[in-house]
Amino acid sequence: MSEPLVTRMQGFGTTIFAEMSALAVRTGAINLGQGFPDTDGPPAMLETAIETIRSGGNQYPPGPGIPELRAAVAAQREDRYGLSYDPDGEVLITVGATEAIAASIMALAEPGDEVAVFEPYYDSYAAVIALAGAVRRPVTLRPERQGGRFTFDPDELRAAITPRTKLMLVNSPHNPVGTVFTREELEVIADVCREHDLIAVTDEVYEYLTYDDAEHIPLATLPGMRERTVAISSSGKTFSATGWKVGWVTAPEPLVRAVQTVKQFLTYVSSAPWQRAVAYALSNELAWVADLRKSLEAKRDRLMTGLEAAGFTAYRPQGTYFVQADIRPLGFDDGLELVRALPDKAGVVAVPTQVFYDNAAAGAHFVRFAFCKRDEVINDAVRRLSQLT
Repeated sequence: MSEPLVTRMQGFGTTIFAEMSALAVRTGAINLGQGFPDTDGPPAMLETAIETIRSGGNQYPPGPGIPELRAAVAAQREDRYGLSYDPDGEVLITVGATEAIAASIMALAEPGDEVAVFEPYYDSYAAVIALAGAVRRPVTLRPERQGGRFTFDPDELRAAITPRTKLMLVNSPHNPVGTVFTREELEVIADVCREHDLIAVTDEVYEYLTYDDAEHIPLATLPGMRERTVAISSSGKTFSATGWKVGWVTAPEPLVRAVQTVKQFLTYVSSAPWQRAVAYALSNELAWVADLRKSLEAKRDRLMTGLEAAGFTAYRPQGTYFVQADIRPLGFDDGLELVRALPDKAGVVAVPTQVFYDNAAAGAHFVRFAFCKRDEVINDAVRRLSQLT
């Protein structure tokens, strides 16, 4: 039999996260690869889900999502960012941000359209652009000479746009490099979108998990951008419930209608009990989230200190769960080769950043470590990594 997988997906095998997590299980290594916490979210949120299950809330929710959650999402965007959305037409609940991104790209990009995307990028971006039959136009983020913060060259962004470009996919806070785009950077992006009549799709799942003085600014708050932005976020990172897969889209009604038209044929609906629990959490548990942010900031610093002591060059992230590390000071130049050997060398699993680039060579010397783990796990990982020096 010939290869049954459609041609446009033949370059996509098992995700690197599944591969590395399986490697951690097989070798007994500490998994600092896949970004999931090893503690649960707010207890009252969990109890709300349990009570919803017990009280019979286990059938299909409405297609756009339960009214309580849509109202809570709209209130969150208004209270935090001053963005007003009608919960009955401008908010759509999805199966996590991954489905929201997939449905948005497939709804808004025709075959042959181009999607501008900053690389390195979360791996699902490339796959869903391919599923839509669209074309990636990557713009590379590179560390600055001073401070090592990753950013883009505005001229390279402008050069990536062609008459076929339809969408701009923007991730801030950015996974995997940890950059939180500044207002000045967002103004460049907004200028390009307005000039070329692009729709922006923004992945904001780490919106609450920013550190030091970094501030998350939604692209939709900039002049002329609300009407052309599909903003995506989720509960998984905010409330340490990545397995619940409850995400959302906020956008003008015509864009939401387009995304929902595709979404309804992907999963239809899901997560009825979790939707109610997330609605409760958005309205009542943001103080818990503030404490989580402080805790993660300390974990970031703990891991960075250990990576530097082990010989890596660690780049200080402004947000997310992840530290980007340069492996060249250790005498390595191929991240994929190193992470596959790291369980034997040090009993730790990481993720090679090169798999998140169109041009793998541009990121071959970077690996990504997750710090969303208990302190004792990070301490043990740091101790193990010290064997590399």
